[in-house]
Amino acid sequence: MEIAGLIFLTSGLYMGWSLGANDAANIFGTAVGTRMVRFRTAAVICAVFITLGAVISGAGAAGGLGALGAVNALPGSFVVSACAALTVTFMTRAGLPVSTTQAIVGGIIGWNLFSGYPTDREALTTIVGTWFYGPLLGALIAFLMYFVVKTILERLNIHLIQLDRYTRIGLILAGVFGAYSLGANNMANVVGVFVAASPFRDMTIAGVQITGAHQLFAVGGIAASVGVATYSRRVMMTVGSHLYKLSPVAAFIVIASTATVLFLFASEGLEAWLQARGLPSFPLVPVSQSQAAVGSIIGISLARGGRNLNLRLLRNIVLGWAATPAAAAGLAYIALFFMQNVFMQQVYV
Repeated sequence: MEIAGLIFLTSGLYMGWSLGANDAANIFGTAVGTRMVRFRTAAVICAVFITLGAVISGAGAAGGLGALGAVNALPGSFVVSACAALTVTFMTRAGLPVSTTQAIVGGIIGWNLFSGYPTDREALTTIVGTWFYGPLLGALIAFLMYFVVKTILERLNIHLIQLDRYTRIGLILAGVFGAYSLGANNMANVVGVFVAASPFRDMTIAGVQITGAHQLFAVGGIAASVGVATYSRRVMMTVGSHLYKLSPVAAFIVIASTATVLFLFASEGLEAWLQARGLPSFPLVPVSQSQAAVGSIIGISLARGGRNLNLRLLRNIVLGWAATPAAAAGLAYIALFFMQNVFMQQVYV
């Protein structure tokens, strides 16, 4: 890889770090907030399985994001990714679980406006649609799962000590699923804008071909892992204890329902299976893990009668969701102007 390519890729690493610091925090936020899983354990699990999900299944959602607008010059990719990451970092410092999906979509729209390339309205409608029915789907799954789990526990009559042990195991397994699904779905937000202008080249090691896209996703997964380890604790506490007080069993439901939402929009295998049977399939696009997590928490609250939900914090989170794409788009447009006219770098071709 050329030195220039490595330099421009740093914004993707920053975006991966932001993903780990914000979105990945939501996977174990409820578990850490209820003190059922230690932060160090959560960080290690996230690091391993986010990377695996990105490398194995990250291409599907990346294709859906690329349809919105293919950033075709490496300096442009650098600016879009950096501006999206800066937006997420600002929201993270405020303790708000915002969406890296919304940030990168805003950044791509800013690039489209600056370059004169059209924004694919169908792709935009599909992605923006998930910002509404993603949290609704998370709330519905969590709502139904709450009553299923409650019925099972009542019938089994498990001893309190055993229940505690089983819940810890369940939280860890759900976290593994959640981390994998996050890497599979949301890693498109980290490296998707670099796919069309990837600085990596295909290579073959021991007879195994490793594409440039695989290398991109692996690097993004590593960057996200660093974000989890260094800066995710505050957002974990916002989601895990401040928005709504969760029991350990409820925390398991939130993690499992959130992971299910991400998996539905990332699985190429599930899409092919549904289409082969003439059934409607979920679009392969990056969805907001933060929104799915918050929706799942609301679903639990509604299942319990809607009491004790921190409506003021929920309002601030929703306002953060609304501000994120607009801020990223505006910041990207301005930064692209400076990159092309001050630093003399071609941001589109």
